[in-house]
Amino acid sequence: MSVPDRRAKLDRDHAALSIRRQCVLLGLARSGVYRRRRAANDNDLDVMRRIDELFLRWPFLGSRRLMAVLAAEGLRVNRKRVQRLMRLMGIAALGPKPRTSKPSAGHRIYPYLLRDLVIDRPNRVWCADITYLPMGRGFLYLVAIMDWHSRAVLVWRVSNTMDTSFCISALEEALARFGKPEIFNTDQGSQFTSTAFTDVLTAAGIRISMDGKGRWMDNVFIERLWRSLKYEDLYIKGYADGAELRAGLGQWFDFYNHQRPHMALDNRAPMAAWREAMVGVLPPTAVDMTLLLRRSLDNAAALPTSPQPQQQQVA
Repeated sequence: MSVPDRRAKLDRDHAALSIRRQCVLLGLARSGVYRRRRAANDNDLDVMRRIDELFLRWPFLGSRRLMAVLAAEGLRVNRKRVQRLMRLMGIAALGPKPRTSKPSAGHRIYPYLLRDLVIDRPNRVWCADITYLPMGRGFLYLVAIMDWHSRAVLVWRVSNTMDTSFCISALEEALARFGKPEIFNTDQGSQFTSTAFTDVLTAAGIRISMDGKGRWMDNVFIERLWRSLKYEDLYIKGYADGAELRAGLGQWFDFYNHQRPHMALDNRAPMAAWREAMVGVLPPTAVDMTLLLRRSLDNAAALPTSPQPQQQQVA
């Protein structure tokens, strides 16, 4: 008989047998019987979404201040819970931190190469980052690779874990479809400092640049991308699950790349600016790939489909 089954046989109101004697007879530890099991935190997803919103607005807030802000809003959570959820989301307060440990031998930290660098053309600098995406049921992680000059999102991927494989998959697709940059910039996250990721860049002859510790401004354009994505789409629509989220992300990134005007680009869309600048630099097939892909998607969406294929696609 398992421990839960034996514990279920306890009678706390038994007239003849004390709790101590029942524990002896059933082979149970009294500490596990006297101590009532704590109720599960069933609102973790709500707290994580609010922490994500606060972190986008004030990325310098740590667990203490976030706890205070949440308490002022009527959400009573202790600091340990805030810290646990922040670790789960993969976020940390931005700012200088003490050097309490050295990186492992396999995770080399590269210097920041973009300071005072004039980035006047596409494919000179690419950047990448990971963010947390809340859903109605659970959450996912998103990695995106962006061209620094045109602000075009070249490739994006979602995953239910923060492992390195989905970052490498996105990088390899970006290199295959859009050529290669001179410099690739990331933060010092373990996914980007891993040898599996940096080896792909080194093999392609790409110089590696990494933000300074706690320096969110070193990768500011992709941080702005996360804010735009979440406030223009994610928080408004409130996707229920991964299938809805992936479909919604595809629509928003298509809008962002091909329709959304950008003031820094004279109100052109990012992908239009990238293609115009790359004409004559890359082979025409590479430059026109995004345009052809967009047309094929538009044509596929215009074709009549039966309910059965739609159900299979959603699944």
